[in-house]
Amino acid sequence: MLELYQAESCPYSEEVRNKLTELGASYVVHNPRLPGDEGGDVLNEQTHDELTAIGGEDTIPFLLDREREEAVYDAEDIVDHLEEHYG
Repeated sequence: MLELYQAESCPYSEEVRNKLTELGASYVVHNPRLPGDEGGDVLNEQTHDELTAIGGEDTIPFLLDREREEAVYDAEDIVDHLEEHYG
């Protein structure tokens, strides 16, 4: 299962969502906070806590690939991961 921690208004998150759609991949979306260089306002404490506990950083987008037990930050790295494993 793929889980994307993201923000709807974040252009980097949009890039990842577009790639997931292009590949026809099913995924779960979590919206822990608003975008911002220093962390936007937290919208959901539970998913924000999961984001920082799992990945160790308060950065979006963040992809959790449970099938491969991999966690990936940065839109470009996430897109590369998706193309490699799901393309």
